[in-house]
Amino acid sequence: MYAIEIFYSEEDEGFIAIVPELPGCSAFGETEERALQEVKIAMQLWLATAKEIGRGIPVPQKRSLMASMA
Repeated sequence: MYAIEIFYSEEDEGFIAIVPELPGCSAFGETEERALQEVKIAMQLWLATAKEIGRGIPVPQKRSLMASMA
């Protein structure tokens, strides 16, 4: 499982979730829970697209879910 970082963005007035191991994979949500739901969808799409175009897929590092407030 890939690590997910979630933080609050004052500029966006919501939560941003990113998957550091999957470049460009991120999502927005008005709550932390929604950001997490959205980034899980983004991860599925990222991985499906990478497989489709023959892009290398990083092996997930063994890290737990990370959440921080910025």
